[in-house]
Amino acid sequence: MRFPKIDVDYWTLVSGEDRHRSSPETFWIPPFEERQALQPGDAAKLIFEIESEDEFGEISRDCERMWVVVSEVRPLYFIGRVTNMPVGCNDSSFYLTEDAEVPFLPEHVIDIDRPPKEFLDALFSESPKKLWPR
Repeated sequence: MRFPKIDVDYWTLVSGEDRHRSSPETFWIPPFEERQALQPGDAAKLIFEIESEDEFGEISRDCERMWVVVSEVRPLYFIGRVTNMPVGCNDSSFYLTEDAEVPFLPEHVIDIDRPPKEFLDALFSESPKKLWPR
C-alpha cells in the first residue's frame, strides 16, 4: 500500500503521535488501543497537510483537520472516506475531495467518534467518489 506523499500527491497525513509527543500537555490523542481498534463506520479525525498554489503562482502548505469514516480495516492500516470538502481544494482534478478514499495508520488519528446511523447509511449507499490505488 502506498501512502500519500506531499511531493507526489500534493498532500500527506501528519502524525498525531508526533504532535502529541511534542506537546503532550496540550495535544491530546486517544489511547493507541482505541486508535488501532477502529471498525467500519467509526469516524477518525486526521491532520492533512495540503500544498496549494495561489493565483500568483505562490506555493503554500497548510494543515487542515478533517474527519474520515472508516470503510475498510486492513491488517496494518485503514481506508477512510473524507466527510467534507477540504478548504482551498477547488480544482476537481485534485484527488483530495469530499468522499475520496484515504489510507491511514493509527498514528494519524487525533480523535474518534461514531456518526449517526442515518449518515453512515447514506455514505455507504454509494461508492466513494475517488478510489485510492491498492
